[in-house]
Amino acid sequence: MPPNTASFDRPKGRNLRYLRRTAGFLKPYKARVAAAVVALLVTVGTGLAIGQGLKVLIDSGFAAGDAAALDRALLFLLSLAVIMAAGTFARFYFVSWVGERVVADLRQAVFDRILSLHTGFFEVTRTGEVLSRLTTDTTLLQTVIGSSASVALRNGLNLIGGLIMLFVTDPKLTGMVLLVVPLVVAPIMIFGRRVRRLSRASQDRVADVGAFAEESINAMRTVQAFTHEGVDQWRFAGEVENAFTVAISRILMRGFLTSIVILLVFASIGFILWVGGRDLQAGEITGGELTAFIFYATMVAFSVGVISEVYGELQRAAGATERLIELLEAEPEIVAPANPAPLPEPAEGRVRFEDVTFHYPSRPDLPALIGFSLDVQPGETVALVGPSGAGKSTVFQLLLRFYDPDSGRIALDGLDIRTADPQAVRARYALVPQDPVIFGADALENIRYGRPDADEAAVRAAAEAAAAAEFIDQLPDGFATFLGEKGARLSGGQRQRLSLARALLRDPSVLLLDEATSALDAENERLVQQALEKLKAGRTTLVIAHRLATVVNADRIIVMDQGRAVASGSHAELLQSNRLYARLAALQFDVDLREAEQAAE
Repeated sequence: MPPNTASFDRPKGRNLRYLRRTAGFLKPYKARVAAAVVALLVTVGTGLAIGQGLKVLIDSGFAAGDAAALDRALLFLLSLAVIMAAGTFARFYFVSWVGERVVADLRQAVFDRILSLHTGFFEVTRTGEVLSRLTTDTTLLQTVIGSSASVALRNGLNLIGGLIMLFVTDPKLTGMVLLVVPLVVAPIMIFGRRVRRLSRASQDRVADVGAFAEESINAMRTVQAFTHEGVDQWRFAGEVENAFTVAISRILMRGFLTSIVILLVFASIGFILWVGGRDLQAGEITGGELTAFIFYATMVAFSVGVISEVYGELQRAAGATERLIELLEAEPEIVAPANPAPLPEPAEGRVRFEDVTFHYPSRPDLPALIGFSLDVQPGETVALVGPSGAGKSTVFQLLLRFYDPDSGRIALDGLDIRTADPQAVRARYALVPQDPVIFGADALENIRYGRPDADEAAVRAAAEAAAAAEFIDQLPDGFATFLGEKGARLSGGQRQRLSLARALLRDPSVLLLDEATSALDAENERLVQQALEKLKAGRTTLVIAHRLATVVNADRIIVMDQGRAVASGSHAELLQSNRLYARLAALQFDVDLREAEQAAE
């Protein structure tokens, strides 16, 4: 299971401008953002005012020996502390609320986009990669919006305000501070790029871990059946170690960056304080001014240190945002036209392929269908027969408009499906796959998936018609029984009958059966065939056939080979006229091979 190397999964560019792309998600909550900004300005302003309070406390209280002035200075400082505490609470609440809300909206937007993407997108994109973006990346972004961004902004304002107050307090010492600022900023710029690259690499390796685990867990029965646990454990350990190695490199680089910044900042402050102490001894500065200067210098140093630390988080968030924006900007290839044509009413179920040629995006050099034509009348049952790779499943995928043909035309009830809304087209179909999909929910919701607005009576009626109600009623909680992930609590036949009930509830005009009985035992096949006969009544049915019963009961059989329709007729006719069908009948339908070949002579 090699990692996906598609360009979509490993974009290279990345910088903080991607964080600005989240601004659109902030717009609905402008009032709360404004409240957070006001609270932030109040706390920053209060923090800067504390330095002046210390100056008054030293010069007018301690140095002058004025008890009243000392009391006033202390009361002023306490008032500032109360205001700062209230502002900090308001800032924390509003910023955290906005962070949680924006990320919730972003997750919803990303999920909505994922559901709208065409099937071809998932041919080149691993499910684990998409899940990593939807969970890990959005969680990282929540941390930044709900915390790190506010911390960066607050310390940025503290840095600017502190520098201004330093200049007001002592221009000479402030000039020295400004001289050392480039020494602090340079490592941030130089090493920050490396931190950014390592952060993105770390996120990619974590996505690889998730993708590998998701694939193995989904195939757990196969893993255990082939005693592949040891190999998968070894390979997963390799993925984990890769993620760990890259993460440690990132941590080392970030730690080195932070340490260098702290060393330079406090070494510079020590030198400046030494100069300030000499000025105090010379009478060029008061004790209060020096204290205020020390306070503001410490504020500036602390702010620079915090910004250097948060900068790494912002870079990681920029990478996460880039990956999310890529999903949000991924355009589905199958979309409704600007003015979709309505499908004819009432639905008849007439299906027509006209000289259709199609290549899968992931296999552009290998045609799946070549000049394929087919006309299915309302209520007709047509079986598609052919060897593996003949194009049978492709017919279904094009009918459902998971893809559009390269050339030719597909019509439903006389209307070219490319001119209609894809959802309106798909609403006319019900698909019963060979491997039924059962969701991690109860039986009621699994059947209701076919028609979400159906009441319980309609669900039960569909289950009875599909011969599923009997075994569902025997479950511990009946229709309310949780069926386990992928229907793990059901047998193959039960899952298939549940899938048939879902299709019955949908009440489609066209039924698509990817041979619903090929993997069942005789008893379950009998039950499912009975349900199928009810399901097919009055509907157009296209079926990929692997069983003799399906072929014999079809009104017409289409033999497919290498993307073409090579023969058409009944079972008996094709046994006599088509050697390929005779061989397929012998291999798949249990017809005697010698008899079939003789019939085809």
